[in-house]
Amino acid sequence: MLSHSVAAGSPPSAADSTTNLSDSTVVDVGQSPPPAVPSPCEPVPALPDDTEPLWATEQVCRFWRSTSSCLVSLVLHALLVIVLGLLAIAPQGHGKGLSLVASTVESSQQSVDTGEFQAESQADLLAGESTSEPLEQTTIELAESVAADARAAGAPTQSTESHVIPDSVGEALADLPAGMLSGEVGGAGDADVTGALHGRNAGVRSNLAMTGGATQASEDAVSRGLRWLQVHQRADGSWCFDLKQAPCEGRCSEGGTEVSSTGATALALLAFLGRGETHFEGDYQDNVKRGLYYLTSHMLITSQGGDLRGEGGGTMYSHGIASIALCEAYAMTHDKTLEPFAQKAIDFIVTAQDPRGGGWRYVPGMPGDTTVSGWQIMALKSGQMAYLRVPYETIERAGRFLDSVQAEKGARYTYKPKLKEGKEFTTSSVGLLCRMYLGWPKDHQGLRRGVELLAREGPSMLGSNSNMYYNYYATQIMHQYGGEQWEAWNTQMRDFLVRTQAEGGHEDGSWYFSGGQARAGGRLYVTAVAIMTLEVYYRHMPLYAPHAVGY
Repeated sequence: MLSHSVAAGSPPSAADSTTNLSDSTVVDVGQSPPPAVPSPCEPVPALPDDTEPLWATEQVCRFWRSTSSCLVSLVLHALLVIVLGLLAIAPQGHGKGLSLVASTVESSQQSVDTGEFQAESQADLLAGESTSEPLEQTTIELAESVAADARAAGAPTQSTESHVIPDSVGEALADLPAGMLSGEVGGAGDADVTGALHGRNAGVRSNLAMTGGATQASEDAVSRGLRWLQVHQRADGSWCFDLKQAPCEGRCSEGGTEVSSTGATALALLAFLGRGETHFEGDYQDNVKRGLYYLTSHMLITSQGGDLRGEGGGTMYSHGIASIALCEAYAMTHDKTLEPFAQKAIDFIVTAQDPRGGGWRYVPGMPGDTTVSGWQIMALKSGQMAYLRVPYETIERAGRFLDSVQAEKGARYTYKPKLKEGKEFTTSSVGLLCRMYLGWPKDHQGLRRGVELLAREGPSMLGSNSNMYYNYYATQIMHQYGGEQWEAWNTQMRDFLVRTQAEGGHEDGSWYFSGGQARAGGRLYVTAVAIMTLEVYYRHMPLYAPHAVGY
């Protein structure tokens, strides 16, 4: 018989078959049923050393009572370590800049990290007023949209796998077929444009300038003009026509009234790009980088493409000029980060074309005029030069628009269709240059006659009333055509601009003439156009030379 003798006052045991005993009663376990076991978590005294092991539940309770405070402390410290670890690996510099990826056409699958596209400024972009976070997100969305547009246009795809958002724009655009970048897909490949801007490279530029008709004085004038533009760039990377809103706060006279900051920024950028200055190379990398940042961050993405007319009433003038700037910057650098923006700008021009007349005017779809259409046509050709998608039908309709405004078999061009023939040389110069880039041969009767008329008229050198809009277009025509007529024109135009450039004071290096409705653009517009006119020797490679580059 197994029995346990427990002294009076001995504590009950949850591990034993007897409990709640009093005095010195001896219990026969085999004869009496065990009493009910109390709650295992009730406070109980310790058993003598000769008792049997505790119940498992009692062991757990005692362990918890002895270790609970340590466990709580351990958990709290573990959570703190995890939180600090997460903070340590969080992305740094968020919102500081757009990563640029540079790649060559020959090896679009390989990219070189060129750092960040930062819009730095005198006041760090007004203490963070502008950040690139929305732009970074938009860049990837645009890359996907470009690929989607290509598929919708019937471009063959390389994979049937579902599309995954890439880590970079370069990866997204690498999924496009090779022919898309070369112009073989989507109607953009009607000409070989490789090297169209080759003359802007430093070594080539100097040779072309001195053999093509520039002088040291004219090249110095370009440099002074670019310095004037540099100091008039605003903190957010933009330029403005109203010089009261520029850094000089109106110390320069003849500020413009046009409100489009995208148009002003693009004109200034074109002057820098024309001299080979990009965000990767040159003396003005930061200025160009911040200007491009401003354009891309102010593009309004719509179902018709990327709208660059700008806030406050900008027109298709501004959009066309801004599109040229983006296309040239992309063509010169092969920077994949810029490609989706340039493509969307071209897309907007395509959808804004008047479907019946084939031209463009102030708002999308409006029947066209020659001056607005000229900027859009040159933007489309810049898009082809950058191997972007430009539908053949758009170019063809643009040619039909020029047919509708031409006179004398293409030697002259009026402002709008069905206007009486006039002797407006500005619109004629716009029309003739567009004809050159749309493929008219040098011996075309209309082109030859138009050049003769321009040569007879000569550059506009009427002092303060000179028309730089006409001079800008006509100088390009005469340079592309070449010959004795160009040599005579160049001497007059070049020397006129050298001697009329402002000297001294805050206006040093700039120009202003009121002709050609220049008052809206003011000194900034005239200065940018004058610089590009003096860059004509290398800004675009020859169209009619024996080994000419096609456009």
